[in-house]
Amino acid sequence: MHPKDNQLTFIMKPFNSAFKLFLGIFSLLQLNSPFAFSQSLEVKIDSLLETTFTPVGPGAVFLVAKAGEPIYRKAFGKANLELNVSMTPANVFEIGSMTKQFTAISILMLLEQGKLQLDDEITKFIPDYPTQGKRITVHHLLTHTSGIKSFTSMKSLRAIERQDLTPTELVDFFKNQPMDFEPGEEFKYNNSGYVVLGYIIEKLSGKTFADFVQDNIFQKLGMNSSQYASHSQVIENRAYGYHQKDNYVNKNYISLSLPYSSGSLMSTVDDMLKWNEALKKNSLIKAETKANAFENHTLNNGDKINYGYGWHISNIDDSPSLEHGGSIFGFKSMGVYLPEEDIYVIGFSNCDCNSPTTLTRDIAHLTLENF
Repeated sequence: MHPKDNQLTFIMKPFNSAFKLFLGIFSLLQLNSPFAFSQSLEVKIDSLLETTFTPVGPGAVFLVAKAGEPIYRKAFGKANLELNVSMTPANVFEIGSMTKQFTAISILMLLEQGKLQLDDEITKFIPDYPTQGKRITVHHLLTHTSGIKSFTSMKSLRAIERQDLTPTELVDFFKNQPMDFEPGEEFKYNNSGYVVLGYIIEKLSGKTFADFVQDNIFQKLGMNSSQYASHSQVIENRAYGYHQKDNYVNKNYISLSLPYSSGSLMSTVDDMLKWNEALKKNSLIKAETKANAFENHTLNNGDKINYGYGWHISNIDDSPSLEHGGSIFGFKSMGVYLPEEDIYVIGFSNCDCNSPTTLTRDIAHLTLENF
């Protein structure tokens, strides 16, 4: 070997050692970086969702945000089976009962404007409402403790499901039903209560529920892909809804005047993140007013009901969580917010055969593990 080769070998040995040390330190830093955590989280979430949503079936969109910034945003499956159109993160879904969040905050806006009080009896706004001698308040409606019969549990609903009703006609449909219990005695999830709230919003604001939410929430927050749902309107990026029987079928038709303020809004995961951020930053109502929505309210006997105004009050891995889902023909939705960790998870599905409820909570759990 040439002497210079010996010299080169001597020089390269310490260089190689130093380079390997550098690579080791770099790899260690990378593994402990937020980027590496998000890569690991992405793989875990992908694995979870790909077991439910296939490339050829109805799909879903999921978004995870930390401190208001998306760290996961993906679409799965098809937005339209007949046209073979793949889902994208920008697709618009009917969100069902997640509408109740917007109805509740609209009521709290009217509270701040001095147009109502939470302990006002509903007969203040609907004088002819037959309360059967009971004292039913706005608070009872918001917390599903009114005892009013939920119209979605009535067998006669099938007779009107395709009819376009005014809010007055919809209230008239259920108002004479026997009450399920004394106001404040029980918690029973109730779509009728949120219909009455929508009717109150219209009476006090002079606007339709759709226009009130559009003007005071969607437009103000730049939620440009959100609106009151429509069957006839051409809606950009609309995801079509499906049922699964032996095969997938198009969703059943129901007049969107029936879900009304209990379940007739449409949105995207991006717009819902804007919504969550606006609530977090008190952009729409004051913090002390908002506290009513996120308080775990009580029954007459003092028992907690695990519900605020438009949100379930729960926990994931001992972390407090604010949650709500939605279900309407052809669509299911679920949102989870962990306020202490500032983690938001939202999932939409365009087949009511694939509920995102458990998946969304599982993703929140995975996200907690990674931060």
